[in-house]
Amino acid sequence: MLGRVRKGLMVLSASCLLMSGGLLASPLDGKKDILLVDKKGQPIVVGTVSFKPGESGSHYELHMDHDKFRDYFLSMKEMKCLEGPELWCHLAYPYKQPNMVTQDDLSWLSHDLLFMFKKKEEFGANFWNGIYYHMTVQGDEIRGEAQAVDLNVLASPPDDLNVPPMNEGERDEIDRTKRWLPDLIIR
Repeated sequence: MLGRVRKGLMVLSASCLLMSGGLLASPLDGKKDILLVDKKGQPIVVGTVSFKPGESGSHYELHMDHDKFRDYFLSMKEMKCLEGPELWCHLAYPYKQPNMVTQDDLSWLSHDLLFMFKKKEEFGANFWNGIYYHMTVQGDEIRGEAQAVDLNVLASPPDDLNVPPMNEGERDEIDRTKRWLPDLIIR
């Protein structure tokens, strides 16, 4: 009888930890919302990402909520853009890649969440105004901080499709007070 009670308490404890987001929660497991956060702290849910853990990391599938975006035809290319003080246009990484991340390396997900910003009144697309969200795992969330990147680097495929081309040397800090959506949260 005592054995069944202990076993029941262990199951109950494990269930409570799962429900409360305790120690068993993982930011790289399951379906999560992707939020872009404006400089005033207001979030916009722009899609979801589903993680499936494996031996060498988590495989992910990204789904952008295109109902939140408006279609623009910029520089001979159709783009999905969020409208605000700036246009914030999503540019998914255009080449084959492994769609894998680890606790210490989220760069492929960052490559799939590339954006370009521009003023509404500007003509065409300015690919040198690229945004790369440098992401880190923080507790049970993934946090990203916008960095400036020249998306013209992606005009041709990289030599090695298994190595993310937007490394630290390709990225610069941005003036966070001037950009509309300087932060990203995945939870």
